[in-house]
Amino acid sequence: MISFYFGRLVEIFPFFLQGLWMTTKIAFISLAVCTLIGFVLGMIRSSNNIWLKRLIGVYISFARGTPFVVQIFIVFFIFPEWGIQLEPFSAALLAMAIMGSAFICEIVASGIDSIPKGQHEAATSSGLTKFQQLRLVIIPQAMKVIVPPLVGQYVLLIKDTSVVSVIGVMDLTRVGWVTVMRIPEGLMVFALVGVLYFSISYPLILLSNYLEKKMAV
Repeated sequence: MISFYFGRLVEIFPFFLQGLWMTTKIAFISLAVCTLIGFVLGMIRSSNNIWLKRLIGVYISFARGTPFVVQIFIVFFIFPEWGIQLEPFSAALLAMAIMGSAFICEIVASGIDSIPKGQHEAATSSGLTKFQQLRLVIIPQAMKVIVPPLVGQYVLLIKDTSVVSVIGVMDLTRVGWVTVMRIPEGLMVFALVGVLYFSISYPLILLSNYLEKKMAV
């Protein structure tokens, strides 16, 4: 019987590849958006603007203090009541951007704050604007602190993409659930799902380990 189910699993493997492609698209598009927003918010959070820092602090507290499944339900089911109707794929990307940017913001802010005050003072005395100071002096030095945890965060975000299946996105996890209805061998099906998730995240795990050793401070 096991060999029969395994044969069926091999037959429908292209279905899993479609789920893998959807998961990969959501993961890497959302990582790019999260990184961009997270860096902007992180630079603002490390500035001297108290009100903006508090506002971003509220955003981060919400994003980090509530389950991701709740956030994605708000985006997909509550936003339409406010006139914002999104397709499942777009809703998944937005929810990932909200959640991921909050974590990346904290990583970036911590990296900037780790740079000694003397470096900030030297950049100021050289006549650079605040943005130039960050872009030319502070951020390049802070990247040594930012990059290793940032890559580690990417791995966590890739795993969190599994939650988007709750709103009907046909990602790897949803493909697994649909397959279990046809092939009642859950262990075999979700072992394959796990292997495919691993195939995406393992290169980043290796990169994270390498960067931690390379950029250790």
